[in-house]
Amino acid sequence: MRKKLGCLHAHHSNIEYIEQAFQNMEKIELVHFVDPGLIQQVSKGAEELAFKVKEQLEWMESCNIDAILITCTNYIALLEEEQLELSIPIIKIDEPYFETICEENKPQTILFTNPETVEGTMNRLQQYALSHEKSINAEVKVIDNTFELIMQGKKDAYNNAIIQTLHDVAGEQQHISVAQLSMVEAARQFEIESDVTIIHPLKSLVKFVMRSIE
Repeated sequence: MRKKLGCLHAHHSNIEYIEQAFQNMEKIELVHFVDPGLIQQVSKGAEELAFKVKEQLEWMESCNIDAILITCTNYIALLEEEQLELSIPIIKIDEPYFETICEENKPQTILFTNPETVEGTMNRLQQYALSHEKSINAEVKVIDNTFELIMQGKKDAYNNAIIQTLHDVAGEQQHISVAQLSMVEAARQFEIESDVTIIHPLKSLVKFVMRSIE
């Protein structure tokens, strides 16, 4: 029997990445929910937004799905699980990503395009490392003036900016990752062009989801 995985996105552009990741998984049916308004409201404070996220997740559960995958790091950072009374698993896209990062003890660089996601993501990474008794040596780099490109639908310009930064960073650092789902396509293209491995949120996601949902 197929499992329904409800995917909560902050931008419609993330849908294709998840569709590609699960394209060969016959046991999974994807149901997408998109709420771009949350990103625009992040600067107004977490308390009201956490309530909005809770309301959204409860609405998704009522749509007869078997699990929820949250693909936006802002959603994840705002999520207050202790206030939720859901009967289905909530899967956070950054957890398998964190697991991979924490396996590396050497210095590494984590790239972002959206500065608004840095604090929440890095706080969660530190908490994950602490709870799993891991030590990480990571430097954060934000690719300035880039995130607005993807929000404007300028995908090629967005990917080119990320690839250029990856070329610059790869000369200085052997262990590199991109923290956002919107950066995955550029990371994959760079890997093909340069034969340099880039960690990204989709690399171990499918296995992680299958473990959680079965």
